[in-house]
Amino acid sequence: MEKLSDVVRNLLADTLGDLYNGGELKIYTGSQPATPTTGPTGTLLATITLPSPAFAASVAGVKSKAGVWSTLGLADGDAGWFRMKTSGATDPIDGSVGATGSGAEIEMDSVAIETGQTVTVSSYTITQPAS
Repeated sequence: MEKLSDVVRNLLADTLGDLYNGGELKIYTGSQPATPTTGPTGTLLATITLPSPAFAASVAGVKSKAGVWSTLGLADGDAGWFRMKTSGATDPIDGSVGATGSGAEIEMDSVAIETGQTVTVSSYTITQPAS
């Protein structure tokens, strides 16, 4: 099995994360689709325009969100999954959404979203494994 140095892991994570500078994050109810190219399922609860840069520099292959990722809720429901796209609306990444400490890819203080409520992502990281 091949193993990657931290320098290579950081390069890979930085390259991936930097694609999403100024991109878009959409948060939906329900379960994420089978692939990121499958049409979205559930109710769209929030759309966040990502800052540029969207992520801090990688450390040990981990690239963490930078700045504030926040918007107002578009509908009422419990967040279940997200789809993130580049500023050109391409190359989607899907993942789970959960409350702080849940272990979901994106964590929020509360997954209960209401129309007009401030919705803020508290943590999100992209991790490039060592092997």
